[in-house]
Amino acid sequence: MKRTAIDLADGRELIYFDERDDAVRDQRDRRDLPPPPPASQLRYDPLTDEWVAVAVHRQTRIFLPPADQCPLCPSRGDRLSEIPAPDYDVVVFENRFPSFSGRIAEEPAEITPFTPVRPGQGRCEVVCFTDDHHASFGSLPPHRVRTVLDALADRTLALAELPGVEQVFCFENRGVEIGVTLHHPHGQIYAYPFVTPRTRSLLTAARRHAERTGGRNLYADVLAAERAAGERVVAANEHWTAYVPAAARWPFEVHIAPHRPVPDIPALDDAERDAFGPLYLDLLRRFDGLFDLPMPYISAWHQAPLRIDRELGHLHLQLFSIRRAKDKLKYLAGSESGMGVFINDVAPERAAELLRAA
Repeated sequence: MKRTAIDLADGRELIYFDERDDAVRDQRDRRDLPPPPPASQLRYDPLTDEWVAVAVHRQTRIFLPPADQCPLCPSRGDRLSEIPAPDYDVVVFENRFPSFSGRIAEEPAEITPFTPVRPGQGRCEVVCFTDDHHASFGSLPPHRVRTVLDALADRTLALAELPGVEQVFCFENRGVEIGVTLHHPHGQIYAYPFVTPRTRSLLTAARRHAERTGGRNLYADVLAAERAAGERVVAANEHWTAYVPAAARWPFEVHIAPHRPVPDIPALDDAERDAFGPLYLDLLRRFDGLFDLPMPYISAWHQAPLRIDRELGHLHLQLFSIRRAKDKLKYLAGSESGMGVFINDVAPERAAELLRAA
């Protein structure tokens, strides 16, 4: 893989990850762009012990443009996009409308004595999986999945070195039902200046388990139990298992986990990285085959935080959809949104059965 970094017209970084060593990436960004916005504002919620990002500049981000105006397609002729080159394999660049960034502006110390404020320091990046606007991740060949995985490993290591970053989150949103605003196949990377609420909850449970069992890893034990039971396993190979969690929150939710406990994507070895692509692509095709429709989904990499409790983490990918039937979506209504209590309409065992048959 060849890595080439350039600066866009407004100073943001873009990196080409090419599968050919002879790829030439000397095209410059010919657009006239305004300076990037300053970092968002983080406000502390004392009632939940959580930080909320207020990023008002994101109201002006591009929303579902037609294909001939897609900012993630290559630049060709007078049609200029975020990617200056006329073609590419995988590209990562700093988001033009970031929720977190390193461009710090002065902020007030607090809004009330209970609500301190700080800058939304960190970074948000866009990951383009292919230059084909009409493709999907599930249509990629296995070698491209390996390139994407290597790019995510590269960016996880680089973002971990940024001042103030505590956690790196790689993910893909697919489908307008999920809230996607650009149809081009792409994912995102968030470098958070705190450990996220979801990860804090996972770490608390993992810490309790380790204290009760003399240091055992909770996720590794759960994975072993699911592999032994087999009922909710959808697919597996030598290095990975894909299974529906016994207490799945979503109608169709699958965890894809390496058999060897590792904290993050950079820790995967070559064999594990090669084995991931075929299994994941098979799983995405099963998702699309459930209802003979492109499945809206969120694909979320759970990586250990950077500074604390790394020994408690176990890298895994959580893939889930809000579609519960061919013509029905799962909405996060009163119980889920108001109280955080999920009510699943599909039994996890039935979901695994349907996915195995898809």
